Amino acid sequence: SLRAGGAEVLGVPVYRWLPPEDIGPVDRLIDAAVARTLDAVTFTSAPAAASLLSRAEERGLADDLLAALGHDVLPACVGPVTALPLQARGVGTVQPERFRLGPLVQLLCRELPSRARTLPVAGHRVEIRGHAVLVDGELRPVPPAGMSLLRTLSRRPGWVVSRAELLRALPGTGRDEHAVETAMARLRTALGAPKLIQTVVKRGYRLALDPAADAKYDAAV
Repeated sequence: SLRAGGAEVLGVPVYRWLPPEDIGPVDRLIDAAVARTLDAVTFTSAPAAASLLSRAEERGLADDLLAALGHDVLPACVGPVTALPLQARGVGTVQPERFRLGPLVQLLCRELPSRARTLPVAGHRVEIRGHAVLVDGELRPVPPAGMSLLRTLSRRPGWVVSRAELLRALPGTGRDEHAVETAMARLRTALGAPKLIQTVVKRGYRLALDPAADAKYDAAV
């Protein structure tokens, strides 16, 4: 405090960032981003962004989080100052023209649909989102294990993916390939269209990409 003309002047901080008492939600957010079960993460202050990165460092997940934010999970910041901790780590961000929450939400509404990957599979249009799938425009929630399998299949649509590779995509399942069969059955049920994913006997599974699209992907490869 200072005294000016006999009056006492107190310095009052107008903004202070404090870590949350319960770190659990932060850890769950990091886990969800790393697992790609989120479409986007929004940031409204630079200390919040720095804190998330710091917590990821403490857990040994910084590289995984940065990789997710750099490719699959959209980092959206309310303004350029907020984005600085992310940009310092090489992560590009999107920001609204007006640095307010309302424009930030509007930005997400524009950006996310354009980022969704649409695949023509077995006569259906399939869009893979963070924790769900759109099949012909209908939202189909999918369990986390099923989403892991589907993302692995979608990286090479139309190509056969072995059970061993799919097993590695499932967290904490050990070496039992039966876990793949169980998760695949649940995935097909969740999608509501079992023919989207084909079983290739003694080899693995593949997305049943439509013939025209299949030829296009073959040519690209």
